[in-house]
Amino acid sequence: MMRAARLHAPGMPLLIENVEIPNIRPDEVLVKVMACGIIPNMNRVYGNVVAYRLPPLPAIGGLDASGIVEAVGSEVTDVTVGERVYINPLLSCGTCHFCRNGNEAHCTYSALRGYFALRPKGVALLKRYPFGGFAEYTAIPARNLVKLPPEVSFEQAARFGYLGTAYAALKAGGVTGASWILLNGVTGTIGVRSVIWALALGATRILGLGRNRELLQKVKELSPRRIETLALGDEPIQSWAKSHTEGHGVDVVIDCTGRGSKPETTLEAMSTMKPAGVTVTVGALTDPLPLSPYEFMNHAYAYKGQAWFSVAQGEDMAELARVGAADLSCLSPQPFRLEDINQALDEIKNRPGGFTNMIVQPWR
Repeated sequence: MMRAARLHAPGMPLLIENVEIPNIRPDEVLVKVMACGIIPNMNRVYGNVVAYRLPPLPAIGGLDASGIVEAVGSEVTDVTVGERVYINPLLSCGTCHFCRNGNEAHCTYSALRGYFALRPKGVALLKRYPFGGFAEYTAIPARNLVKLPPEVSFEQAARFGYLGTAYAALKAGGVTGASWILLNGVTGTIGVRSVIWALALGATRILGLGRNRELLQKVKELSPRRIETLALGDEPIQSWAKSHTEGHGVDVVIDCTGRGSKPETTLEAMSTMKPAGVTVTVGALTDPLPLSPYEFMNHAYAYKGQAWFSVAQGEDMAELARVGAADLSCLSPQPFRLEDINQALDEIKNRPGGFTNMIVQPWR
């Protein structure tokens, strides 16, 4: 038996219960969970406020888990007992058109284990893989694992969901060495993680917009020669950005702002793009944007969306951290016991800033 935090009804507290340790199928592994991330949107999802599909209830919650491999199925290769791993929670059918082309997030059956189904058919996969990360053990197909080097702690890996989303957004924007980028919402969870990967990928001019002056200063201190920040309202965004890019503008805009943010700020951030510039939206801004097709045509602009990341990109992140290109030490862990999961979900409603790393440690 093991302890697990289970949701019995939408909007109700999770209950700590004793349940059976998962029996693994031939293609699965059993992982001893050392840390699992907590995110603000969990309260909306578990409260059934948003239009996602919850797993069949009662369900073990927990999205981003990391831990130690305890057992492997008979058909599993290249994974051994004792290895340190992160579990990418994205589930897909593996055989449809989208899966065969490497776009598992768009699979008709896609779902995030321990969280919600992205599409109605995804509930079937949540039923097949019902073990979230708020438990002492979890089971998952071996193909979902990212192996962790010693340089990545379990606590840091438990934040790979946000880290991976930010990394995928930068890759979608084509960020490479010497790129000039602007991050709208730089002090938020995705914003700070975007800065980490922008530095790792070699971006040389990183401009950040935000409201919290204390956090803006903390962002700049990550690399004072490469990062400039602006508190919204201090001066016009476009002229400020142009002054830091020799009058040209930026190659990429990453919009990390979410629900409730002003679309006008996003539009002003987009006005800082060079010709052929790219904007990637990753923060779930909900208001519509009035875009000019004529302007996009004349300047060869692009606008993209990015929502999750692949196992392969997770391996990229682990490698960048292993060699020291990415420094994850700026993320401050705030651990909770499994018994305190509801307290953690309550505290994260305050969105404590992009440097805070709230996690559950089931064995603590």
